Amino acid sequence: MAKESLKAREVKRAKLVAKYAEKRKALKEAGDYAGLAKLPKNSSRVRLHNRCSLTGRPKGYMRLFGLSRIQFREMASQGLIPGITKASW
Repeated sequence: MAKESLKAREVKRAKLVAKYAEKRKALKEAGDYAGLAKLPKNSSRVRLHNRCSLTGRPKGYMRLFGLSRIQFREMASQGLIPGITKASW
């Protein structure tokens, strides 16, 4: 389990990215890199880190499902993910 403070930090960053997305896009199209530098660093989409939606685990993230590999395996073996059958893994 990830610490609650780390999860909260990611949520805060996601809000900043959403808030400044249009402004960042307009500045990039205009070529105003000085204006981009004045924006908060955490407003860049590159700073977001993918985390498992259930546990908050940052490593082994499967983007298609939004889960870590461990949670994916547990849910697949329980039959909770449609279209996934347990083969030999």
